[in-house]
Amino acid sequence: MGNARLQSIHIHPVKALRGLALRECAVEPWGLAGDRRWALIDDGGRVVTQRRQPRLALAAAELLPGGGVRLSAPGMRPLTVPVPRPAGTVPVEIFRDRIEAVPAEDAAAHAWCSAYLGTGVRLVHLDDPAVRRPVDPEYALPGETVSFADGYPLLLTATASLDALNSLIAQGKHADEGPVPMNRFRPGVVVAGTAAWAEDGWSRVTIGEVAFRVAKTCGRCVVTTTDQGTAERGREPLHTLGLHRRLDGKLVFGQNLVPCSRGTVRVGDPVTVLP
Repeated sequence: MGNARLQSIHIHPVKALRGLALRECAVEPWGLAGDRRWALIDDGGRVVTQRRQPRLALAAAELLPGGGVRLSAPGMRPLTVPVPRPAGTVPVEIFRDRIEAVPAEDAAAHAWCSAYLGTGVRLVHLDDPAVRRPVDPEYALPGETVSFADGYPLLLTATASLDALNSLIAQGKHADEGPVPMNRFRPGVVVAGTAAWAEDGWSRVTIGEVAFRVAKTCGRCVVTTTDQGTAERGREPLHTLGLHRRLDGKLVFGQNLVPCSRGTVRVGDPVTVLP
């Protein structure tokens, strides 16, 4: 572990849209600054992700100063959406959580997103992640909160584990679908210089100046089978994870982290595993 380092940092300003690679990023109690503070919801208030709409992989959101976003997608003119004023909220259902969020003020934002997906959706902003959504109490400490991420503030993956997974895919019945890139797993931080699957045994870790608690291993879903460049779906890596990486009935890859302190992480930062 002496040479372990932070290889890359990724944020997804709008949940389910394409990620952005950064050289450095502030870490807030609920995750990387600017990560998943926006999301799309359907007419019933449910968050829309690539599970239902794989074409979201082809859309992008550039994070603007102040927290607004500039949306772009194939066949669409770019649209700038500012952070809405703290006015009325709407109910949002994200997995098992029911929370409140603020809809974008400009109707053009909702129309843009709906036109791209071909179905009615609204764009909403998580105005105060410090109070809106607690982390799953089964794995949380008191007061821990999260943004529109699936369940935890950050997801850590390791390059050595991806290499090991791709080696297994190459030996399997769907070898033509490999190797799969890391963006299939949509991590926040990617670590290099570890042994394959070493992260399974971590409970606490520091990345540069910031300490994190490892909450639990990450169960994976159909989004990992979605090519983030074409939005087409295959069988891998879920087929191979099902054969080799099944834990408590879930197919696992990566570790969910909760920040223990604020600070800034930078590409190249040392990664240290704590007892």
